[in-house]
Amino acid sequence: MNAAPADQIRLLEVQELDVRLSQLSHKRTSLPEHAELESLGSDLAQLRDLLVASQTEESDTTREQTKAEQDVDQVRQRAVRDQQRLDSGAVSSSKDLESLQREITSLAKRQGDLEDIVLEIMERRESAQERVAELTERVSAVQAKVDDATARRDAATKELEAEAAGVAKDREVVAGAVPADLLKLYDKLRAQQGGVGAARLYQRRCEGCRLELNITEVNDVKAASPDAVLRCENCRRILVRTSESGL
Repeated sequence: MNAAPADQIRLLEVQELDVRLSQLSHKRTSLPEHAELESLGSDLAQLRDLLVASQTEESDTTREQTKAEQDVDQVRQRAVRDQQRLDSGAVSSSKDLESLQREITSLAKRQGDLEDIVLEIMERRESAQERVAELTERVSAVQAKVDDATARRDAATKELEAEAAGVAKDREVVAGAVPADLLKLYDKLRAQQGGVGAARLYQRRCEGCRLELNITEVNDVKAASPDAVLRCENCRRILVRTSESGL
């Protein structure tokens, strides 16, 4: 394949722009905010699970407290009715009076036991409420960090994408001036060779594989026509000659 020396030099410009595009793409995917958001996201998910569990516990203890208070109220009302019967004198039989008094005493004990249960439930509910408040605050704090990191990531991404768009436009202009067959070969080699399809020959060294040409290879390059598209014998990339090739 043959191409004018100027077109081959222009191919190096395309290569430089492609390298820059690769660097920008890598930088976008390697922003520190990505790892930060991943870590924060894990923390936030864990805190939210704990918050849901605490909210569930608070809801359960609220229902439990309501039920226990209703039990206390029922016993209290029954004790009041029994006391009223006792005070009214409607019960005249000593046996019935004794039975009624025993029931009042039993109800008083039952009420006390139930009130102790209510207090115990209230303590658990208050503890759950405190836990909910604490976790809610922690979730809000982590969410604020997530929002901040997201904003920083988006701003950095936008800036990199804008730069990449400019580089891509420059690449399109420069590549448009390179002969189609040469550009096709370059793109093929670039895909095969880790993003580098063309390399400068600098001081008898291929800048693609960083290996120095031996004397036979140097003589072959010297003997080649200026229009000849050369390939590095080591890495097979397009080898572009310049005034600094050391020939």
